[in-house]
Amino acid sequence: MSTIGVRLITGLSMLALLALAQTVPVEIGKGWLPEFNHASNQLNALADATPAEKFSWRPAPGVRSVGEVYMHITLGNYFLLGQAGVKIPPAAADVMKGGEKTLTAKADIIIALKDSQSLVRESYPKADRAKAVKFFGGDTTVDGVLLRLLVHNHEHMGQSIGYARMAGVVPPWSQGTPQ
Repeated sequence: MSTIGVRLITGLSMLALLALAQTVPVEIGKGWLPEFNHASNQLNALADATPAEKFSWRPAPGVRSVGEVYMHITLGNYFLLGQAGVKIPPAAADVMKGGEKTLTAKADIIIALKDSQSLVRESYPKADRAKAVKFFGGDTTVDGVLLRLLVHNHEHMGQSIGYARMAGVVPPWSQGTPQ
């Protein structure tokens, strides 16, 4: 390959990397709470972009619907905060008692999801992350439980993206809207 060809390929590669760098969310790689915020922003944007009638859609019988996945994330946030020693508000405890099928309307599910995310954001800075706790019969720390919470949100964000695409919903951030 000629020197000009190598320079051209290198230059185009640099432009592509520059364009990619401009679309990377500012939260990436900045710590636990910014990563949680990134997952929350994408989950919320995807939930908002999903038509209300798609919240009952499920990819197959016997698996969670779109709305049930968002409720699962909500309940997971509350459950894991409780395992980390956070006092769960009575309204959240009521949502937890009802399970994933308690709320079915899009607006109600989004409110519940955002309320759980707010409690995570409020609780994380106050947490004694080195404190020892029991978790599923084993020993860990509050930090270990909170890491599970973060991973759980990212896991189901991926599931929600897959569900959305199968249901014909394009994630907003893949349409040029950075999240």
